[in-house]
Amino acid sequence: MFSFFRQSKRPARSQLVTDAMAPATAVQEDACLHLERACLRAEAGLGRDIPRPTLRFDIRGKTAGMAYSSHNLIRLNPKLLEENPDIFFTEVIPHELCHLLAHSLHGKVKPHGKEWQTLMRGLFGLSPRTTHSLDTSSVSRSIEYRCQCGPVPLSVRRHNKIVRGDTRYLCRRCGDYLQQADTR
Repeated sequence: MFSFFRQSKRPARSQLVTDAMAPATAVQEDACLHLERACLRAEAGLGRDIPRPTLRFDIRGKTAGMAYSSHNLIRLNPKLLEENPDIFFTEVIPHELCHLLAHSLHGKVKPHGKEWQTLMRGLFGLSPRTTHSLDTSSVSRSIEYRCQCGPVPLSVRRHNKIVRGDTRYLCRRCGDYLQQADTR
């Protein structure tokens, strides 16, 4: 069938989310728009079209974002995004996009290697930092354990290792094994 409209070679706008992970808040919608702007900036800097990544809001814990180059996917932590939208828009989204671009342009490379660092500086003018400095107190859970000294908070990760029987932890002060406190 003949079409009067010219087909664009530009890829379709970002597949922003999967149906199950649709943006639920205005800040998540803004994150989608900032990803699109970052893609446009990257295209201008690289002089070529780039495939738009899928954006999901389903990471939990202290991680701000993750990029999956094999799926052209960026996952963001919705709780940290709501608490720190400006940092996500200016740092986290470009950081994760640069991971996808580094893989797309250079193949398998170190996650925070020279290629990624060059993209961070060159495309977005950002310092190539590998960790964030966000306040994670709202997403940090701890489980209370006890020893002879008193209560000792342990991270969920350490608690799960104890539950699985992978390890036991000693108190640094008294040397006694930590026991989970009563949850009554």
